[in-house]
Amino acid sequence: MELKNTIELRRSVREFIDMPVNMDDIREIVRLAGLAPSVDSSQPWKFYVIANRRILEKMALAVTHSIDELPETSSRMAKIIKNQTTWFSTFFTDAPMLIALAGRSYETDLEKGVALTREELEQRKSFPDLQSAGASIQNLLLAATAIGYGTCWMTGPLYARDELEQILGIAPPWKLLSFVAIGKSSDKTQKKRDKRNLAEEMVVIN
Repeated sequence: MELKNTIELRRSVREFIDMPVNMDDIREIVRLAGLAPSVDSSQPWKFYVIANRRILEKMALAVTHSIDELPETSSRMAKIIKNQTTWFSTFFTDAPMLIALAGRSYETDLEKGVALTREELEQRKSFPDLQSAGASIQNLLLAATAIGYGTCWMTGPLYARDELEQILGIAPPWKLLSFVAIGKSSDKTQKKRDKRNLAEEMVVIN
């Protein structure tokens, strides 16, 4: 599949058919994800592939509980909003597989020469570690689309980050950053998404 076509076809999939994902495909998808640009080419990533239904259900339960514990506003829609958020954060239990991405902080040489903390430097540079993670996830999504899988990039499960890190055995210096649900989409229409054409809005500075 050509890159332009892959980019145009990629979309968020939340309904999957009951079909296992080929592990050789996953290895290739993760390999390609690792070719994304990263801060100082440090590749500060580790991927966790979860297909065990018991573990996925345990993760979903932790996410549900964390969202339930969030303090509510006085809005009459509060319960409905929280229920919607719970579904969008836990539908990964219906996917054949979930890929978790963990990252680690990158130590820049500038830390040794200026009186600023790593956090202050990262904030000034708009968090290059997180930007690196986003680039890797984009590679993963496009690679999966090119092979024929449907995916959905998820951060909602991070409401229960601490609990999920315990379940998956993730410990410092690694930290959970995001998830991708993956499988064969139940929608075979492959509709192109209705997106804004940002080329019409871009600012050109000559």
